[in-house]
Amino acid sequence: MIRKIICFNSLVIVLLLTFFFIYPAVRATLDIRDPALQQPGVPKVAWRLYRNLTPRYATWAQARVAQGHAEGLSTSDISGTEWPLFGSVFYLWGIENLQTAWDAGDHSAGAEPKVFAKEAIIAASELVIDPKHSAWVKKHWGENYLHQENVFYRMLVIAALTSREKLLHDGAHLDLLRDQVETFSKELDESKTGLLDDYPSQCYPGDVMAALMCIKRADVVLGTDHSKMIGRALRGFTGASATRHQLPPYFAIARTGIPASEARGCANSYMCLTSPELWPTQAKLWYELYDRFFWQQRLTFAGYREYPRGVQNSDWIVDVDAGPVIGGHGVAACAFGVGAARKNGRFDRAYPLATEMLVTIGELPNGVLAVPRLLSNLSDAPMLGEAAILWQLSIQPEKGFVLKRGGSIPTYVYIVLVAVFLFGVWRILDAIWKFREALHSPEPTVWVPKFQVIAWVCFLLAAVAAFATRHEMIGIIALIIGVMLPVTKREKRPTGTEGW
Repeated sequence: MIRKIICFNSLVIVLLLTFFFIYPAVRATLDIRDPALQQPGVPKVAWRLYRNLTPRYATWAQARVAQGHAEGLSTSDISGTEWPLFGSVFYLWGIENLQTAWDAGDHSAGAEPKVFAKEAIIAASELVIDPKHSAWVKKHWGENYLHQENVFYRMLVIAALTSREKLLHDGAHLDLLRDQVETFSKELDESKTGLLDDYPSQCYPGDVMAALMCIKRADVVLGTDHSKMIGRALRGFTGASATRHQLPPYFAIARTGIPASEARGCANSYMCLTSPELWPTQAKLWYELYDRFFWQQRLTFAGYREYPRGVQNSDWIVDVDAGPVIGGHGVAACAFGVGAARKNGRFDRAYPLATEMLVTIGELPNGVLAVPRLLSNLSDAPMLGEAAILWQLSIQPEKGFVLKRGGSIPTYVYIVLVAVFLFGVWRILDAIWKFREALHSPEPTVWVPKFQVIAWVCFLLAAVAAFATRHEMIGIIALIIGVMLPVTKREKRPTGTEGW
């Protein structure tokens, strides 16, 4: 029995290694050769991600709204309250980009995005405006939360409903959309500095800029015109409201407009994504400054710093917005830097960043992106990372921006590809050797054999049950623990010439 278990485990290990190491390495090698990473167009990996992610996103969003779990979350639970909402907006923006590509003649998906993703579009937009999902902002702003500052949430509402109307033309919640566009525009235009708070005494200019972009997009579906207000709104990000690098700050004081922080990579990448649609001339200048002061090549990696060079103790930190900062490189800055570079026509920056992203994400044969899934909130926003990547890779250059091609594959990409592939091959060969050894060797001795056999069966049954109920992560963990059993006793090595 023990020998049969070891043989079975060896075969499972070969499958797991192929699933988690060999396939992702081969898939990434093919993906980084896609010409759409170096020029306008939607990369094949984005179309593939959209097809795999869409049914999962629809199911998850519908279930989350039905459960009502969001209503009881604390305001300090940032990933639980914010991530499900802006992950849904990222997904909707990605679908918009794919629909635009489809309308332009790219039918790689086989089915029109707004048709294939209709259920997910409705589910994502309904999640954003769900009253239970706004419970945390009600705690901040009270019952008047839809008409008093609250920039972040109101921006998401405008974004989600605009995307839905643009894609489906179903007229859903147009009264709410119009109310938010008009009241927010008026409040922002009347503000002394051109800034408003996300939460009481917390102003993030990047969110204000994103809200302005959403208002401009909403004008298209509502037939309104806020161009003059948007032109005046530039005052909130320039002059005395800018940092020492002439870039908008990550954090500011809304009532004075004075920066309360440095410019940071996570905010810069975000604003360089939104500003080209608002103020093209200023956007070009901002991206040039961002590239000059934040781009670096270090530790075999090319990307954007989270903090400008010279800021002490900023190279190795972790932050809820920045993510891990590794040798100065901000993970969020580099991830959103892909879209920022593409939006500004800078494929010489987008290409190396995209190749680094593609070898890191670990795309599995079932379409799941392993690393983004692990870095997301598995309980509240499991597909945030995948939705963000879909959006980033589908972004196209803003009209009128000069394209700059070029860029090379960083050394980091080759290191990861070779390491992942060789590790998989090495462990597969080891598993094959153990299989052969179990077939041809005497029955191995193990600790408490009956208990270990029972435990092995239990873990395998738990894995099957987890996969059947769509709890894949639990299933994988149970399977990995199961194939580590049984634990054999270490044989005493012969001495002298006895063993030769």
